[in-house]
Amino acid sequence: MASLSTATSVLSIRVSPEERALLEAAAVQSRTSLSDFMRRKSIEAAEIDLLNRTVVTIPAKSWAAFETWVHRPAETIPALAKLARRGATREK
Repeated sequence: MASLSTATSVLSIRVSPEERALLEAAAVQSRTSLSDFMRRKSIEAAEIDLLNRTVVTIPAKSWAAFETWVHRPAETIPALAKLARRGATREK
């Protein structure tokens, strides 16, 4: 079994005093250290950014199959139709 690395490295950023105060206040409200807050939020932002910028490449030989799939009629899924008719639980 592969072992997980526990090695870390320092990442330094420059922020204005106002930005630091904002970040410190957010860390306090999150009940965490500034360092942990910055690490967690930076990772979150990077993941979101990468997910939002994903490019899907479809090979030319597969394009016709993709077009067929995209333009096929919608499939009726009875369980989803039932769920849609049920309404929101907050309204009950």
